[in-house]
Amino acid sequence: MNSESENRYVQSHLKLTETAVMSLLKSAITQAERIGFNAAVSVTDTSGLLLGFIRMPGAFLVSSELSQRKARCAAGLGICPELTEEVLANEDSRVRDGLLRSEDFTLIRGGLPLYWGRILVGGIGVSGGTESQDSECASRAIANLQGSRFSSQPE
Repeated sequence: MNSESENRYVQSHLKLTETAVMSLLKSAITQAERIGFNAAVSVTDTSGLLLGFIRMPGAFLVSSELSQRKARCAAGLGICPELTEEVLANEDSRVRDGLLRSEDFTLIRGGLPLYWGRILVGGIGVSGGTESQDSECASRAIANLQGSRFSSQPE
């Protein structure tokens, strides 16, 4: 079997390394400390599998689950919550209601997809502050992967 015909059955894909995961967690926590709140931060792969998690002492208990939900949703959809909400505004209410019942879906800000160039590689979720604080920490974590092609949207 030649490689061209084999490509119909399998695909190679990029995966986040432990170095990237640790950097994302550290950067998000550092930003939360600067802002002045206790955060929980989660990083997932594209299937929503948890790759890394940290909860600062004093972070709300619910923030642990919510950070993971935000990361899973961002990784699963590949778009930010603001865009998701715009898309759902044009759908029937039953679509929005059905999605909101899923454990892997949320419209709460603070979760962003992780792209390497044009390829979705995972998601990050931050919880514990306001929506804007959570979003700022997630954005800063992605931006702090210096010298890389990481972003929260495809190039």
